[in-house]
Parts: sequence; C-alpha cells; structure tokens
Amino acid sequence: MAKKILGIGNAIVDIFVKVDDNFLKKNNLVKGTMKLIDSDEYRILKKKVQIEKIEAGGSVANTMAGISYLKGCSSFIGKINNDEFGKIYKKSLEKIGVSFLYQEKNENLATGASIIFITPDSERTMCTYLGISSYLSKEDINENYIKEYEIIFLEGYLWDKGISEKMFRFVIDLARKYQIKVGMSLSDIFCVKRHRNDFLKLLQNDLSICIGNENEINALLGRNNLLESINDIQMINKLVVITKSENGSIAILNNKITNCKSVKVEKILDLTGAGDLFASGFLKEYLDKSYIKKCLQTGSKLASKIIQKVGARLN
Repeated sequence: MAKKILGIGNAIVDIFVKVDDNFLKKNNLVKGTMKLIDSDEYRILKKKVQIEKIEAGGSVANTMAGISYLKGCSSFIGKINNDEFGKIYKKSLEKIGVSFLYQEKNENLATGASIIFITPDSERTMCTYLGISSYLSKEDINENYIKEYEIIFLEGYLWDKGISEKMFRFVIDLARKYQIKVGMSLSDIFCVKRHRNDFLKLLQNDLSICIGNENEINALLGRNNLLESINDIQMINKLVVITKSENGSIAILNNKITNCKSVKVEKILDLTGAGDLFASGFLKEYLDKSYIKKCLQTGSKLASKIIQKVGARLN
C-alpha cells in the first residue's frame, strides 16, 4: 500500500504579478513578507496590476503537489467556495494527482486568494485575502479520512483564526487516537511571533515534525542566533528541520544534527514555494524511510528546481 500523507491548510488561489520595488513602497508593502488583507484592499490591489499567472496555492497545498510530483500519495483538505476560483482550485489539484478531500458548497465569503508580487530580484511579497479558507472547521474534517494516513501535515497559518485553531486541536486529537504523526510548517516569521507560546507547546507536546527557516526557528525559540536555537531543540527531542536558503539545511533528531548543502542554481526566477517544495522532498523521503541526509538532499533538489521558474508548481 502506498505511503500516505494528508495536508491541511488554507486553500488559496495564487495570483502572480511582476512589479518593481517602487510599487511596494507606494503601497506600503514590506518586501519578502506575507500580509493579510481584507476584501476591499484585495480588490484595490488587483486593479493596480497585470496578472501573469493563476494557480491553486497555499503553503501546504504546494507541499502536497510537490509530493505528487515525486510520485508520492498525497491528499489535501482546504475550504473553498463554489465560485470561479474555487472550481479552478479543485481542478488544478486533481489534475496533478492530489486528492482533494473537501466538498465545496455555496458560502458567504469568496475562495481565498493571494496576490504574489515578484520584484526584479526574484523576491516575492504576498498580500493574502483568506476569504472562506480561514473558516475551515472541525465539521469539515471527516474522521474516516484522517485514520488512513501516516502523517498529517498542518500549516502554522491556520492558527490565525479561532475556528481553525479548534480544528487544529481536533485533528491533533484524532492523530493521537490513530497513532498518526503530526507535522507542521511554521509558515511565516510574523505568524510565529504572533503565536510563539502556542507553537512552542505544540512542538513540545503534539508534533513529531516541525519545518521552518532559520528566522522562524529563532523566533520560535526566542533566540538571536541559530546555535542557541539548536541547543534548545536538542532538549525538546523532536524532528526539527531548518532551512537556511543558500547556506543549506539542518535536521535535528534525538540529539543528532545532520547538515546538508544547498543545490546551487545559475539563475533564480522566483522564490515562491521554495520552502514548501523543500518540505515536499523531505517528507516524501521520510515516508519512504530514507536516511535523514537523503531527506534533506531531496528537499534541497526540489527547492532548487522551483526557484528557477515562476510559481510554486513543478507538475
């Protein structure tokens, strides 16, 4: 039987646009960050830009797509509306072999969307309208789906709304009931800073796997440098994976530290999805019971591939 992983996250349609640094300044956007916006700001920003590309997104959905690309068996749960973007979302996941386990219906909010501003230096700045995606509730989770999986992978972004936080807890309880490993992506440094105490408790008590970049990990542990963070992680005794961009990646498990170099690329086109696709490679190998070093290496390979194209899909 195929190894299975279920991702649960925000179902967001990605809208890719190219802008210059001046556009970011004029619109008070901080380069390289993700900002949550309301429906009015979303409409205003969308009018100011020329759309390059639209595809199904969301951090964990991107990770599940990457696992499918590697011929793994992945599924995704995310809340969408039965609107135009919702239909695009569902079709684009199913087209690449990711099983979409949410039955869309007419909702009072639109399907979520993220405008991704790509500057000439290939950095991406995101403005995300969560729409209906942030209202994923425990009623949307079918226990019969949950018990089939080996790993459930959640995104930190889900903690931003009370209703989704309850869903998060519900999923963790089900995972414990069926002895399923729970992994989490830290998602974003501001997300970590907002929920640091909760995330730290999750890592200590509930998670088997935590994946984040160097800045997110330092924010989580409340440290100024990675060496101090690593010392703290070794005492927690969980699998923590840290990405360091061009400086490679680290995995810490059972007091053992495994280092991996990054894969060099000649030209970076777009950094969107680099962390998400790193997680794809790592988790696919982890499901296949590969050595941790190989998990890191495959993660690095996928991250290097995705930054050489626009968008977060290799499929």
